[in-house]
Amino acid sequence: MRTNITYVVAVLFHVLIGMLIYYNESLAKLYFFGAIIFFFYRIILSSKDLKTFEVLKACGYFVGAEVLLRMTKGSISYEASKYLVILFMAIGMFYKGLSGRAYPYFLYMLLLVPSIFVASTTLSFDANFRTNIAFVLSGPICLGVAALFCFDKKVSLGQLKSILLFTVLPIISHTIYIFFYNPTVRDVLSGTGSNRASSGGWGANQVATILGLGMFLMAIQIFTKSRTLFLKIFNLLIFSLIAYRAVVTFSRGGVLTAILTILIFLFVYFLVVSNRKKGEILMMSVVFGVSLVFTWVISSTQTDGYIDLRYTNKDHLGREKEDITTGRKELFLDELEGFVERPFFGIGSSRAKDQRIEFEGESVTSHSEFSRTLAEHGILGIVILVILIFKPLEFRSTNGRNYFFYAFLGFWFLTINHSSMRLATPAFIYALALLNVVYEKHPVYRKQIEKQ
Repeated sequence: MRTNITYVVAVLFHVLIGMLIYYNESLAKLYFFGAIIFFFYRIILSSKDLKTFEVLKACGYFVGAEVLLRMTKGSISYEASKYLVILFMAIGMFYKGLSGRAYPYFLYMLLLVPSIFVASTTLSFDANFRTNIAFVLSGPICLGVAALFCFDKKVSLGQLKSILLFTVLPIISHTIYIFFYNPTVRDVLSGTGSNRASSGGWGANQVATILGLGMFLMAIQIFTKSRTLFLKIFNLLIFSLIAYRAVVTFSRGGVLTAILTILIFLFVYFLVVSNRKKGEILMMSVVFGVSLVFTWVISSTQTDGYIDLRYTNKDHLGREKEDITTGRKELFLDELEGFVERPFFGIGSSRAKDQRIEFEGESVTSHSEFSRTLAEHGILGIVILVILIFKPLEFRSTNGRNYFFYAFLGFWFLTINHSSMRLATPAFIYALALLNVVYEKHPVYRKQIEKQ
């Protein structure tokens, strides 16, 4: 009961944070530095057995807060959350070391280096070399460092769920901020394209990605941590609020990624639980499905049916759009062409974006990390992708206890192919798939036999 009260208080506290930041955005900086101090304090003073747990909680929290801090200018730099994840993971390595079996991720980061030298000869004269390289490689390096630290680190299943909770709490603050920023979606509709105004005044792709993560994490709360009727209703309400704001961004990638990863998680979870729990999951799935339908109906009503047109690839007049990928297919093909032209060492880091500025006058960044990696790294990019895809699968073959594994890996793969690595989110979720999850041993009490 005490745990439930603590959870509800934590959620309500983050609801308050979202409200306060909306009314006074200067508080976002206080929030940012307060969180840094809090988590550094927790990490430094925690016992050695809890270092990994505290490091991952800190990383998860700043992953969840990343877009909120960007849109309110609360952090010290645009990429601050990625740098903080790298810093916290580095501190974790200092205290807890690394697994020798994680060496492919050392190789992965080394393979990123040649593209920097190639970029020094291929980037246009006007391009800011340092800024462009940092922007493109901060995500991949964040992933490499996180994977190195997390590989085969032992955490209990309960600790992993707590890490996921710490990740979703700032997303709840973010959701509340958006509700206050744009309480009535109908007032800002102008078509069926991604809507910046309904996304809280920030890029709809990033907002939908982080809210999609919130949907996924709240679904985990609903199915694994809601033991009472009150918690089931409470968590369903939070899920529906996050889902509604994700849908009305009109950016589909984050929402579809969330739904697919929830389905993957439920499928695997259903296979590993007891028969009694299976029945509970089936009943809860029906209620969960009803809440999704209800959320969609509300979204459709509030957008005057525009959201239905968006998801059926039609414009505001109901006409079929030619390109369902909204220009991403062309970007994907352009980057594959760059790979064909320079197959050995690629065109260099950030050159894909630089080329679009140079030849088309548009600063359009890639939405697919898959094609960008091939274009900018060449054959080395193929090796990078092989490591990233097959090393987790090899790890899974000897450690099958983490029933979140396929959902985590699926979330990473889907996210990098609709949002690239703009956020620290895919790097962190990927790394969580590499944890060595152990189940808590509940103490067994034996009645002592009285001596006669």
